[in-house]
Amino acid sequence: MAGEAGGEPRAWLAVDETAATFISRSLSSRPPIILPPPLHRAPLRPGNVVEIAGPSNSGKSHLLLMAAVQCILPKEWEGIYIGGLGKSVMYLDLDCRFDVLRLAQILRKRIAEGSAHLRNGDLEKDGTKDEFQSSFENALFSDCMQRFLYARCHNSSEFTAALKTVQSQSRSEVLGLGIYFVMIDSIGAFYWIDRASQPAGENKGKSLQSVTETVIHEIRKFLQLQPALVLVTKAPIYAEGTTTANDFNRGSSKYMMEDSTVLKYSRLDEERTLSCREYMPSIWQSFVTHRINLQEEAIVPSVHENEVLSTYTSEWMQPSLKTKDKFSIVGDGVILVQ
Repeated sequence: MAGEAGGEPRAWLAVDETAATFISRSLSSRPPIILPPPLHRAPLRPGNVVEIAGPSNSGKSHLLLMAAVQCILPKEWEGIYIGGLGKSVMYLDLDCRFDVLRLAQILRKRIAEGSAHLRNGDLEKDGTKDEFQSSFENALFSDCMQRFLYARCHNSSEFTAALKTVQSQSRSEVLGLGIYFVMIDSIGAFYWIDRASQPAGENKGKSLQSVTETVIHEIRKFLQLQPALVLVTKAPIYAEGTTTANDFNRGSSKYMMEDSTVLKYSRLDEERTLSCREYMPSIWQSFVTHRINLQEEAIVPSVHENEVLSTYTSEWMQPSLKTKDKFSIVGDGVILVQ
């Protein structure tokens, strides 16, 4: 925070002021971050830990990519307003399902929107105009991708090692800009492996509780070095004695229907009647500052440009907001459904 305020930590803290003035000055050095819909309802600040929970195929990873694009895009590029944050992102892939082509698709769409007025320029030749726009977009795309850092983790040991790398990377400052978003997809990926580990012999200290404590410790150390927004996805675990969507009574006659759409919504209806239980240790639950829950709607899908799209809902659980947003995912973004 002191670095953002433009001075040494002791000088930043040595100002003689009232508590109200100190809080105001602290908040001004950490301005609110407005993310793309449907994450736009709650203003977030560096230091917040946001948990995005939802079942498979509810759009969790897609929302991470949209937030990442917002971060790595610059505010301006060659005098043209783009509207991004111009800072670096560290994406920790625990599910090993990261899709770089989708990231590129979303990023190129945003760049095209930002450079749209170039198509109406007054250059003498259309060919020159097209070449200039293509060069502009490619250069901006390359600049943005340099601010996107990626690490794939196959177990909790690699995960904690990657978090240590985030700290060292922040000290060196990528392109002169510290890491501003840390993304973890998904925090429960190694839950069953860590839970099965016995805290004895060679595995001593590798229990689920101790691993979670280590992860939180490393994230906190990083946030002390570099105020950043932490975005985490989490898949649900249903109440004990129930099954997940992939294991619903496959022998039941209601799942033997030929209509795949009816089959899909029959499973969704039953899944929504099950209660999800919190499976992360209490130390993680208290560490999270914001929670948002995603669900796929078991209703008639929305129609966008003659294309039938599945509809999802997002609801802020912490802080608790009274409104729910309905949205659909398109190839290069998200559209809100009225």
